[in-house]
Amino acid sequence: MRLRLGRPGLDRYAARLDVPEAAGPFGVTFLGVSSLLVDDGETALLTDGFFSRPPMARVLLRRIAPDGARIDAVMRRAGIDRLALVTPVHSHYDHAMDSAVVAARTGAVLAGGTSTANVGHGGGLPADRVRVVTPGVAEIFGAFTVTWVESEHCPPDRFPGTIDAPVVPPVRTGTYRCGEAWSILLAHTSGRSALVQGSAGFRPGALAGRRADVAYLGVGQLGVQDEGYLRAYWAETVEAVGARQVVLTHWDDFFRPLDQPLRALPYAGDDLDVTMRVLGDLAAEQGVGLHLPTVWRREDPWAISPR
Repeated sequence: MRLRLGRPGLDRYAARLDVPEAAGPFGVTFLGVSSLLVDDGETALLTDGFFSRPPMARVLLRRIAPDGARIDAVMRRAGIDRLALVTPVHSHYDHAMDSAVVAARTGAVLAGGTSTANVGHGGGLPADRVRVVTPGVAEIFGAFTVTWVESEHCPPDRFPGTIDAPVVPPVRTGTYRCGEAWSILLAHTSGRSALVQGSAGFRPGALAGRRADVAYLGVGQLGVQDEGYLRAYWAETVEAVGARQVVLTHWDDFFRPLDQPLRALPYAGDDLDVTMRVLGDLAAEQGVGLHLPTVWRREDPWAISPR
């Protein structure tokens, strides 16, 4: 099998960049990979907060560490000055590496599994700002209720296992092992609800009985799976929670900084065209909206989703 060169073009999916801009205080801002800023005007939550985005050569060959200048630039542009919660979807570097720095600069609690806790401890967060969550048990942050449900990483997991000691950067990329992977459920007193599935993995039956109007669905590496896997992933996430609108994340090339236009991951690691074809067919069959988020823009997918 010959390696396919290049990467999918995003122009053909321009019509999917149609999530309405937020008109009120409640909005979700996509900041690359699985980083989502959810803000109701009083309380702000952030998944991941991965803003350093080091180049591939450094990730493969050298030690990596949070880039303070890049983190500050993203936070300024996104208007992040206070957070109640930072929660990585799992503990690979492209999700958790910057999480302790972002939490420290915003007064947030860093929450997740024991692996994420060790990122926080190594990053110098005080113990009372690092929280190991209990799967299935809801926690309250302002008007938000957050529940972490155990999930799986999309195959292949290149850095499996747990982080068993504090991570003090700079370190090799493989130090950021996956740890616990989560399906994160958000519910707001306004009636809005969402599933954040940061990795394109699933645990069969884990989301049975859960409900969410909107699914933020990670699709990294999904396009190199067989079609049966894509259909099962959709069934175990979107169908399981009854979402009527789906916004795709983790499709962008995270070796490229956020101050440059987003582009899709190369064919060597993923195939967004396959993902869009299969998920597009499923969405059309089931009457579900399928969208791509626009980076930096505060959006409101509930404006197109019945509540």
